[in-house]
Amino acid sequence: MVFEFLRNAGAFIVALGILVAVHEWGHYYVARLCGVYVKRFSIGFGKPLWRKQGSNGTEFVVAAIPLGGYVRMLDERVDDVPAELSSQAFNRQSVAKRMAIIAAGPGVNFIFAAIALYAMFLIGISTVKPVIGDIAPQSIAANAGLAAGDEIIQVGSRHTPDWEAVNFELISHVGDSSMAVTVKNANGVTQQRELLIDGWNFDSDSESPLRSVGITPFTPAATLNVAFVGEGSAAKSAGVQVGDTIVALNGETVADWQSLVAFVKDNPGEHVTLSVNRAGQTYDLSATIGRRDTPEGQDGYLGVSPYAEAWPEGYVFTHQYGVFEAMGKAVDKTWRLMTLSIEMIGKLVTGDVSVKNLSGPISIAQGAGSSAGYGLVYFLSFLALISVNLGIVNLLPLPMLDGGHLMYFTIEWLTGKPVSEEIQEWGFKIGAMLLFTIMSIAIFNDITRLS
Repeated sequence: MVFEFLRNAGAFIVALGILVAVHEWGHYYVARLCGVYVKRFSIGFGKPLWRKQGSNGTEFVVAAIPLGGYVRMLDERVDDVPAELSSQAFNRQSVAKRMAIIAAGPGVNFIFAAIALYAMFLIGISTVKPVIGDIAPQSIAANAGLAAGDEIIQVGSRHTPDWEAVNFELISHVGDSSMAVTVKNANGVTQQRELLIDGWNFDSDSESPLRSVGITPFTPAATLNVAFVGEGSAAKSAGVQVGDTIVALNGETVADWQSLVAFVKDNPGEHVTLSVNRAGQTYDLSATIGRRDTPEGQDGYLGVSPYAEAWPEGYVFTHQYGVFEAMGKAVDKTWRLMTLSIEMIGKLVTGDVSVKNLSGPISIAQGAGSSAGYGLVYFLSFLALISVNLGIVNLLPLPMLDGGHLMYFTIEWLTGKPVSEEIQEWGFKIGAMLLFTIMSIAIFNDITRLS
C-alpha cells in the first residue's frame, strides 16, 4: 500500500510537472516572440526550491507546491513599468498578440499530446483485437444481435482496432438513441448492427461501457495452474505454491477455474481439503476459506490467481508504425481525443453524462501510477490523454482560465474597446466559484471511489 501510494504520488508529480511545463512554455515562448518581457516562469506555487536568472531577464523557478504553474509577464495594470520597458508590457500588445499568447498554452498541450503519441507509435504498444467473449442475455448487445466471437471493427463511423477505441466510441454515443456497430464474425462475414441505447447510461465507478451494454471481451480461459499466491492469504496458510495444479476440492475433481471460484465465493469461513498436483505428486492441503466484505455481504476467497491459456494467433498485436505513418496515426488520435473531450463536456452540460464521472487529482494520480507501472509507452499514452484534457479545459470560456481571457479579448476585438475592469472582476469571481464547485465535486468523487 505504501509503495503504491509513493508510486502514484511520484508518477503524478512527474506527469503534472511535464504537462504544466509544456503548457506554460507555450505562453512563455509566444510571449517572447511577441516582444513581451516575462518576469517569471514558475513550475509549482509557493516557496521556490530552485531558481535561475535567464540571460533575457526571466527568472525560472521550481516551487514547493507541484499543483500548477504560471508565467508572470510585465503588465502596467499590476506593475510599475519604466518608460523604456512599456512597449514590452503585455497590456500594450495588440489584441491579436494577446490572444496568441494566451492560446499558446492549450495549443502546445495539443502539440505535446501528438508528440507523445508519435513516440508511442514509433516504439510500439501491444494491444488486443476487440473480439467478443460473451453477451449477457436480454442486454442491449444481445437485442441487437451481437454474438460471442464477433470482432467489433467499427462503431459509428470510426474504425476500432482495439478495445480502447471501442470504449472511446461507446462513450461518445451516451445520450444518443441508437448506435451503429459493425462486426465481423468468425467466418469473416461483416454485418452492421444497430444498438438501441435511448436512455442508456452507466456508472463508471461500478461498470465499464462494454459491460453496461452486455459485452464481455474475449480473454483466454483460466487454467487450474496457480500463478500467484497472496501473502497472508488462506491459500498461503494452507501451503499452496506457485506452479501447483488444483485437482480436487473436498475429494471431488475440480472441473475448471470458474467452478472453483464459485464454490469459494459462496462458502466464506468453511474448512476444505484442497488437493494439488506438485511436480507429479498429489498433496492434500487443509485450508480455511477467507472472508471478504462486499456491498452485498461477504464473499469467500483463497488468495490465488491462475495462469491463463495462450491467446489465439493474431488476437494480440502491436501498434507500431514507421516514421511517417506514425505521424498520421498520432495526429488522428490526438484529434479524436480532443473531439471526444469536447463531446463529454457537452454531455455533462446537457446531463447525458453524470457529474459522478468527473475525476480529480487522486484519480489522475492513480492513473499516472498505473500507467507508469506498465511501462513507458503506456505512460506516454496517459500523458497524451491528460495533456489534451488540460488543453480543452483551459479553453473553456470561464474567467480565470485561458478561455476566459480569450473570451474577453474576442469581445475587445469585436467592439474595439476592452471589457471594463468591473465586469472582468465579477467574471473572475463567478469563474472562481464555478471552478471551486467543479473541483470540489471531482475531489468528492475521488474520495468516494477510495471508500
